[in-house]
Amino acid sequence: MNSFQNKVVLITGATSGIGRAAALAFAREGAKVVASGRRETEGKALVAEINSQGGEAIFVRTDVTREAEIKALVDTSVATYGRLDVAFNNAGIEGRMGAPTGEQTWDDYREQFDINVGGVLFAMKHEIAAMLKTGGGAIVNTASIFSQIGMPGMALYTGAKHAVLGLTRAAAIEYAKQGIRINAVSPGGVETEMFQRAAGLPEDNSAGRQFFTNLHPMGRISKPNEQAEAVLFLASDKASFVNGANLAVDSGWSIS
Repeated sequence: MNSFQNKVVLITGATSGIGRAAALAFAREGAKVVASGRRETEGKALVAEINSQGGEAIFVRTDVTREAEIKALVDTSVATYGRLDVAFNNAGIEGRMGAPTGEQTWDDYREQFDINVGGVLFAMKHEIAAMLKTGGGAIVNTASIFSQIGMPGMALYTGAKHAVLGLTRAAAIEYAKQGIRINAVSPGGVETEMFQRAAGLPEDNSAGRQFFTNLHPMGRISKPNEQAEAVLFLASDKASFVNGANLAVDSGWSIS
């Protein structure tokens, strides 16, 4: 039997990158997937792909900076499938990279923290409420290698991802006895649109790509599906005693 057979899984930021890979992986393992994001065309294409492979999924357009839309996403999940078992809070942006701390603006700050922190906080708020009604569940939040280290020109992103890790740990303690496990995954460099905006396309062989590649002890950038498999582990019964953890999926960058 597939490991997530008949489980209901909600994913934010599902229209590309890690979120999309996770949606496909959960569906492959039998989950009913509720995919969300701001890009409707990409979201509907993802659902069509899942359904064509024999899976089951719906797409709900959601802006995670709007709590009402997050609540509607969770409510739609429950109304459609009757419950919520797993949530993967993955929506995020890189923001304006390269500018030192002294050049950041209030708008830069609001963009980073509204999406990367507020989106996780208010998603958990409504996901937890739904999970408590059916005896618990599992939540995985996307942090980053920058939840553990610093990088010049990435102060706001680094601060936001440190905050995601803090939210994860506090919530994990709060709901541990109520059947909800909450963990984080911290990717290193991943071959996604976000990474490519920062470092260029693979064929570019840019100095930026070489710089980031060389930071990984394995000497390569991760594929989105490698991150997705880590998410599935944390969300699965195989991780039944894992709570408040931060799983670094970075080839060892954070310890090198």
